[in-house]
Amino acid sequence: MASWVLHVDLDQFIAAVEILRRPELAGLPVVVGGKGDPTQRAVVATASYEARAHGVRSGLPMRTAAKRCPDAVFLPADNPHYEEVSAEVMATLRGFDGVVVEVMGWDEAFVGADTDDPEALARAIRAAVLARTRLSCSVGIGDNMLRAKLATEFAKPGTGDGVFRLTAANWDEVMAHRPTRALWGIGAKTAGKLADRGIHTVAELAAADPAALAADLGPALGPWYVQLGRGIGRATVEGTPWVPRSRSKETTFQENLTDWDDVRTEVASLARQVAADIAGDRPAARVAVKVRFAPFSTYTRSATLDEPTHDPDVLAAAALQVLDKFTSRRPVRLLGVRAEFAKDDPAATDS
Repeated sequence: MASWVLHVDLDQFIAAVEILRRPELAGLPVVVGGKGDPTQRAVVATASYEARAHGVRSGLPMRTAAKRCPDAVFLPADNPHYEEVSAEVMATLRGFDGVVVEVMGWDEAFVGADTDDPEALARAIRAAVLARTRLSCSVGIGDNMLRAKLATEFAKPGTGDGVFRLTAANWDEVMAHRPTRALWGIGAKTAGKLADRGIHTVAELAAADPAALAADLGPALGPWYVQLGRGIGRATVEGTPWVPRSRSKETTFQENLTDWDDVRTEVASLARQVAADIAGDRPAARVAVKVRFAPFSTYTRSATLDEPTHDPDVLAAAALQVLDKFTSRRPVRLLGVRAEFAKDDPAATDS
């Protein structure tokens, strides 16, 4: 039997969970985010496929979502419920004999398995998740995690039939002509940097000189991007529990904060809330502060603490020191504070 990596991705997870609670919403454009009020400042957490057809996507301001899709049903986010449903899904995956499950978040996980028929396993997973949770998922099959993750995009509703295989055998056929941004790990900024160097497609990236990109983009990132272009990635799924690398709190203000003393007060308050959240968890080793200035430009600054701590006073003081790194005093519409755990913690994964 060969070793395979399967990427299981729940379809429109948060929206689907809400539709299960409200079956009458099936087939309607549904947008989840904030307190569910599109007249208030908040961003979209997720949108149903019907809402996405109108250009609504995660991270979009709720007010903009309402303009793009005025007939949408807007709902508040219910994170504790989503966590419960996600736990059921992951338990379903772990119920398959001989598999290793690496959870990546609420709505996705990698499954490592030795099998002669990965498609049969993928369809069995889809059926089991649907039977237990009434949620649909797409499954990408690959010979490593990168290819399995990318394969899922070709399995999604509207694109595929729920299962797709992407390996070294069909990598060039499927991916070579696609833009570099189609790769997992390359965003708009990186794609722009690559384009500035004449690299626009996956094939061009795969053929690039790693040493040249190392000189331009960094000794680690440059060669790594070339590996992405060649479809090279981790092939072993690690079955360690998923533990967030950070905890955070943020708030969007219905009226912009124009007094910097108010900004400092809010940042200190958020830092203390984060400290309360991690009181029974690992200590914070780093603190980050996010500021969204009006109308919608967002910046983040961070600093490493002298030593890991749970102390709310220390976290608040550190957050204020980080805030001082922001020289602009423009009106503020959103603030956030994030406590990051030590990176060398063997249990920590991306949050």
